[in-house]
Amino acid sequence: MPDAIALKTADGRISDKSVSGPSGPKPKRVISARNIMLYGTLFVAAAYYLLPLYVMIVTSLKGMPEIRLGSIFAPPLEITFEPWVKAWATACTGLNCDGLSRGFWNSVRITVPSVIVSIAIASVNGYALANWRFKGSELFFSILVVGAFIPYQVMIYPIVIVLREIGIYGTLTGLIVVHSIFGMPILTLLFRNYFASLPQELFKAARIDGAGFWQIFFKIMLPMSLPIFVVAMILQVTGIWNDFLFGVVFTRPDTYPMTVQLNNIVNSVQGVKEYNVNMAATILTGLVPLVVYFVSGRLFVRGIAAGAVKG
Repeated sequence: MPDAIALKTADGRISDKSVSGPSGPKPKRVISARNIMLYGTLFVAAAYYLLPLYVMIVTSLKGMPEIRLGSIFAPPLEITFEPWVKAWATACTGLNCDGLSRGFWNSVRITVPSVIVSIAIASVNGYALANWRFKGSELFFSILVVGAFIPYQVMIYPIVIVLREIGIYGTLTGLIVVHSIFGMPILTLLFRNYFASLPQELFKAARIDGAGFWQIFFKIMLPMSLPIFVVAMILQVTGIWNDFLFGVVFTRPDTYPMTVQLNNIVNSVQGVKEYNVNMAATILTGLVPLVVYFVSGRLFVRGIAAGAVKG
């Protein structure tokens, strides 16, 4: 019930006014069927992804005698980093016994230039398609969109022939070219949609002031485009680093990337199956994408929300 209070009006009369209680939405209960279902689903999803990671970590820290006798979920009784050292430096992959170290540096030499080249070209393409209308631009954009969804497998053999004819098949340069080309369609789509979402008044004002193509790109567009560049970098780094198909097809044993080296270690038939080494090698191979996500995750979300997937 509202409380009644006496108020004195300007002419001296006394009137009763009712004062209502607290306003606003009714507080929601912390424990409710909706919250139980929501957090229960999130917990199950988190456990689904974290449980395999937990098993990999604890297994990589155990010796083989403990693995054979104990539960896979039990923490290590005696922590050892020998499996990690062996996975990195001495594990055998066929005739070579230098672990993942050679594959790691091959992956670095493949990923860095591929990411730089593909993002640089795709950003200019997206900027041109969004702000500089030219004859055939819509057709060019449609071809890029279609190219972004063509299965890689149907183009492997023609690419092998082309790389062989120009003399770069089986080299890191050839694989860099392949990754750069295949990354450009989807990146161009992302950059084009992002630049189209920026205020057109800035572009028009710069044109009126006499700024040209490259001046607008470097002085106006780039300073506002950090989120979408982070999105493109994460997509390319994770896609190229985790690639197995192109790595095994377009390179040779001395230039295999890290993922191919990991496959050779895990599927090696020489000697005893060392599960702790296999787990350590798997974690080492996935560390780079994980670090990139953890460091740039917030900017990735900003880039997506700021127009990366808008039409």
